[in-house]
Amino acid sequence: MAPAVGDSEEEKVPGSASMRAPGRNGPSKKRTLLAEQELRLLSTLVLLLGVGLFLALPFVLSIGSVVFLPLTCAIILSVLLAPLADRFASWGVPNTLASVLALIIFLTIVVLAFGAILQPAFTLYDRLPELIEGIGKRYHEMQEDFAWLARANDRLAELLGSGGNEVTLAGPSVFQQVAISAPLLLLEVMLTFLMAFFMVEARSRLRRNILFGRTTFGTSVKAARVLREVQDRVAAYILTVAWINLGVGIVVALGAWAMDLPAPIMWGGLATLLNFVPYIGPLAMTALLTLFGLGTADTVFLGLIPPISYVALHMIEANAVTPAILGRRFTMNPVMILLAFSYFSWIWGAVGALLSVPILLMVTAFFDHVGRPNLVGFIFGEPLFQTPLIEDAGGSAEETRPA
Repeated sequence: MAPAVGDSEEEKVPGSASMRAPGRNGPSKKRTLLAEQELRLLSTLVLLLGVGLFLALPFVLSIGSVVFLPLTCAIILSVLLAPLADRFASWGVPNTLASVLALIIFLTIVVLAFGAILQPAFTLYDRLPELIEGIGKRYHEMQEDFAWLARANDRLAELLGSGGNEVTLAGPSVFQQVAISAPLLLLEVMLTFLMAFFMVEARSRLRRNILFGRTTFGTSVKAARVLREVQDRVAAYILTVAWINLGVGIVVALGAWAMDLPAPIMWGGLATLLNFVPYIGPLAMTALLTLFGLGTADTVFLGLIPPISYVALHMIEANAVTPAILGRRFTMNPVMILLAFSYFSWIWGAVGALLSVPILLMVTAFFDHVGRPNLVGFIFGEPLFQTPLIEDAGGSAEETRPA
């Protein structure tokens, strides 16, 4: 019986498949490893640049706020007004006239809103001495109720010893600050509306450039989807929040009328406008109602009824109504909202707080289509972005290998 040497001889033959396997797979694995290392190095550089930009951007934006703040406001305003201008254009209105009409409608709404607030506010300004006197009376009543606390504080100060004399430096008055900042504010408002008009008017050319100015059809489609998603998200968010805040203003106006407060429309308008500013707006509204209630009511208890009622309404709106309506389309991480709020408030103050959520919506819409960075996974060795670069490198190595 002949020995079965076919398999062993085939393994030893230099041209067999088993002898060629290591030679064929070696370059492919080496190319894949080099591609992984190169990709990780580039990802590290991108991450470092992103962190540096995140830390340096506040200083640049705050120093150049005269330019960057109107530009940011104009971008968000153009995103909001572009659908309205498109609707006018679909009715046969020329593009320039449609842009002007959209901007005029927005300005009319803003002027009417501020008129409904400022006209009663000027009327109540004449009662300011009476309000201050009423607040002083309520303050003295509260001092009498908590006199024991003041005595305990004085006793504690005697035991610990008094500190040195305090020196108070006089600063500019409110009217002086307004007089100094009014020209700059007027310039920024004019720049905002001028840039918003030109952006709305040039929206069609921008879309054509995005669609037809790319080198590949897939890139054009992705860019068009990003533009559409940013516009839809920001416009839908602002309009939805505007309707919610309008409802809050109507309820506040009805409550002010029921409590016999003067100028209920003014209180409703203030509640509507201040509710656009997260956290700070409701706090300011509560403080105004507290001061006005204590200045006009006969007792402290009656003076605290308006602010307590508003706080209860705000709790219902913020924890039940708004999440139920916005949660269906705008599922954002609350930590990211607070981070954006604090970040842009640090840069631009109250205006930055107002713009923080629309800017966050634009950024998240962009990353949803381009790809979100995998920060946690990158620390543990995963790619920073999900990309087929490594697979393509391995596939190209297999394709270019000689037969």
